[in-house]
Order: sequence, then C-alpha cells, then structure tokens
Amino acid sequence: MGSVDIKRQARIKRKKRIRKNMTGTPQRPRLSVFRSARHVYAQIVDDTRGTTVVAASSVEKAVKSQPQFENKIAQAAHIGQLIAERAAEKGIKKVVFDRNGFLYHGRVKAISDGARKAGLDF
Repeated sequence: MGSVDIKRQARIKRKKRIRKNMTGTPQRPRLSVFRSARHVYAQIVDDTRGTTVVAASSVEKAVKSQPQFENKIAQAAHIGQLIAERAAEKGIKKVVFDRNGFLYHGRVKAISDGARKAGLDF
C-alpha cells in the first residue's frame, strides 16, 4: 500500500465525516468540489432528488477556449465564477459548500472565493 493510497483513504475518511452532517436541499443545494492533479470540477447537487443542478469544470470547452491561465489557482477561481453564474441562471443564490475531504486551501479555496465574488452565498 503506497502513500498515495493512504492519502486517498484519509481524504475519503474526512469526506464521510463531513458529509454525514451536510445535505443539499432544493432551497440550499450543495456545492461539491473535486480536484485532481490537473483539473478541477464543481457541481451543485440537490441531494433530495439526487440530481446535479449545475456543473462546471476545467475540462469543458468553455474553459479550454479561454486564454491560458497563469496557474491552476486562477483557473479554479474562474471555475468558481462560472458555476456561480450558471447557478444564478437557475435561480440558485445560496448553497452549502462541500470541500469533499480536501483542505480548504489553494484551488478549493479559489473556487469558493470565485463563486462568492460572482454572487453565490454560503
């Protein structure tokens, strides 16, 4: 068992601990963030229906067509703004932030800051 497996297991453990006290409702859905080594993904989820209401990621064409970002944190901030704009189109103003077991630092923090700057409340 390598160190990557141990880190992944620790993150999953944190995720379960966080998620046991957090659910997304239709009035206040959950903004879930996932980051890999290269990309970052964000989605707004209504847990009562089990559906993704809005999603944005660094993989989609709208983001890849942008000029090159100076770093991954700037890209994550753009994803946060993008998801907040898409949420506003659907009438979502308040969300619960789910960091998915990741530390609230770096790209995860940049997504939340970008979403707040674009008008999402959490």
